[in-house]
Amino acid sequence: MNLAIWDIESSSAITDFGSIIEIGGVLVDENFKEKDRFNLRCRLPEGEIPQAMALIVNKTSIDQLTKVNLSHYQMLGEIEKIFKKWSPAIFLGWSNIGFDDEMLRKEFFKGIRYPYITNASPNKRHDGINIARAAYAVDPKVLETEINEKNNPVFKLESLSRMNGFDTSDAHSALFDATLTMKILGLIKKKQPKTWDIFFKTANKLDTETIIKKENIITLNEYFYGKSRLYLCAPLHPKHCIHPVYQWGQAIDLRVDVEPLLKMSINEIKMEMKKTPKFLRTIRSNKAPIILGPEFGMKEDPYNTIDANLIKKRAQLIKNNEKFSINILAALREIAEEREQSKSQEDIYAEESIYTKFTSNKDTALFSAWHAASWKDKLKLLDKFEDKRLVGFGKKIIYQEAPEVLPPDIFKKIKKEIAKRILSEKKEKWWTVSACFVEIDTLRDKYSDENDEEKLKFLDQLNEFVISIQKKYENV
Repeated sequence: MNLAIWDIESSSAITDFGSIIEIGGVLVDENFKEKDRFNLRCRLPEGEIPQAMALIVNKTSIDQLTKVNLSHYQMLGEIEKIFKKWSPAIFLGWSNIGFDDEMLRKEFFKGIRYPYITNASPNKRHDGINIARAAYAVDPKVLETEINEKNNPVFKLESLSRMNGFDTSDAHSALFDATLTMKILGLIKKKQPKTWDIFFKTANKLDTETIIKKENIITLNEYFYGKSRLYLCAPLHPKHCIHPVYQWGQAIDLRVDVEPLLKMSINEIKMEMKKTPKFLRTIRSNKAPIILGPEFGMKEDPYNTIDANLIKKRAQLIKNNEKFSINILAALREIAEEREQSKSQEDIYAEESIYTKFTSNKDTALFSAWHAASWKDKLKLLDKFEDKRLVGFGKKIIYQEAPEVLPPDIFKKIKKEIAKRILSEKKEKWWTVSACFVEIDTLRDKYSDENDEEKLKFLDQLNEFVISIQKKYENV
């Protein structure tokens, strides 16, 4: 299967309310022979305040934010076309599952496009950083890494690329970062051909669940506290091994004496779950976890000090004990329900509700006709959507792209809503004018101390740009 390696640069680190402003990608076959590439950049959507630091990191100028050819709406349309053309493929980037994928999904949701384009069948998805960390856990000689002050290897893309001899002079631009990801992955495939195919067996949720249900013993790769570790685990009973709420696989760490656990009540299990080291391991089935064969974990401390027959016995006890697995899932359900009840009751905005309520198939079927219609007809077609969130998103898109077709009352209402958000003096979930000014002042102090004239000049330009937005909206 082809690999679609992509990367975004954004106006903000807030995936619900920020925007993609640049995206690039490289399509390669399984031997890393390039088949296609693209790079797109767009203007900042009307009425959005960017984060200064995000723009500094991805080296975006005010001219690029305001004067490039593509509008944000047009760019999303181009991305959709390219990703459909590249399908079927395994879509992946660097740390994409936690950020790039989330932002693209939310952008497509707000843009009235199908959000799960990168992982809906026939496509699969993975994450380059997961693969690099797993390859390093299997054999630290696979990649040269910097070591940080905590004595842990550094897996940042720029650092890893530089340490392995790749030019990083243009890091943090979308196509360049996608190309660096391709180079690092190509190096891993070349040096670790035996594990390469195993890494990709979890690029699909159903495939991952099949492994969890079928195998008696697995090695799970996890990364936390700056270390990539291998855990020898036994999945729960095949009928009861998936979290009842979050739909993630569940396995027991085989360093643990499981016999006392088997006799515990649900409440006792809940108490035991709070202790460390954790006896229960979560396998995030939809986030491309790395699952290897048992031979990898058996070599690791402390499993290599435990008798192999005892490990097999523990795994059998776990796999065959249906009641124990049912009790684990009951405990997990109670914990999840308690967490839900204690969640903040504040309003959820439409932009953050992608997972709260899925768009109906009936509405999704209308998407392509809506995009194909003229701007005047787009306004009329909004009446056909049942989901009020889509109607709101559609009106805002028309306001940004073709405001002249909106009736004056709708135009004024949207402008007022934008003004209310961006001129708020409170700490909001999105970036406001006042938050941006505070950020600019803080960064000015930092770059003045460093005598960084280039960044100081940029901050002045950004300040002027934000003032111009403020003036446009303050008398609404």
